[in-house]
Amino acid sequence: MIDFGNDWNSVLSKEFEKDYYLSLREFLKTEYREHTVYPDMYDIYNALKFTSYSDVKVVILGQDPYHGEGQAHGLAFSVKDGVPLPPSLRNMYKEIYEETGNVQPESGNLTRWAKQGVLLLNTALTVRSGQANSHSGKGWEIFTDCIIEKLNAREKTIVFLLWGRNARSKERLITNPNHKVFSAAHPSPLSAYNGFFGCGHFNAANRELILAGEMPIIW
Repeated sequence: MIDFGNDWNSVLSKEFEKDYYLSLREFLKTEYREHTVYPDMYDIYNALKFTSYSDVKVVILGQDPYHGEGQAHGLAFSVKDGVPLPPSLRNMYKEIYEETGNVQPESGNLTRWAKQGVLLLNTALTVRSGQANSHSGKGWEIFTDCIIEKLNAREKTIVFLLWGRNARSKERLITNPNHKVFSAAHPSPLSAYNGFFGCGHFNAANRELILAGEMPIIW
């Protein structure tokens, strides 16, 4: 059982007893012992530790952690202080500026969003160094589908921002009419000009939160 330090403990308690998770746990033990894996094992669940179940206002879905040294720290799209901005995050900052006029900090550490209720969730929570998607299909997708299903069951409005094909595939899990879903291309340089730039999602998320009586996110 993982201790998240908040209400995710009770929400997800049964998942840690299931066969798929026990298999995933054994796989991760071997991977961390025999290979370089990101993020640090103590940072794997930071998205859930930093944003409790009851505090989630916005969900941004990523694919899997950054696979370069010193980048990943358990929050989708985020990097540690002092690490150069990855291209996708640089494009996110550019879109925020175009929408809101907010000049973004030099740091790509998005903990400040997580503490406001933005769940920065990857669909797989670990990755082998230099090998994108290397931990896909090992059980993480079942676990993160469960997280989305638990959020879908909540009555209070949540705004889901789904960027790219992998994230959009999760839309089938969001069936509660109380929640709002916005989809666009991924912010990667390979696709950002195909619909991410100009998507208006950051302002749209805040409009929905205000309508729901919630404080908007300071992007």
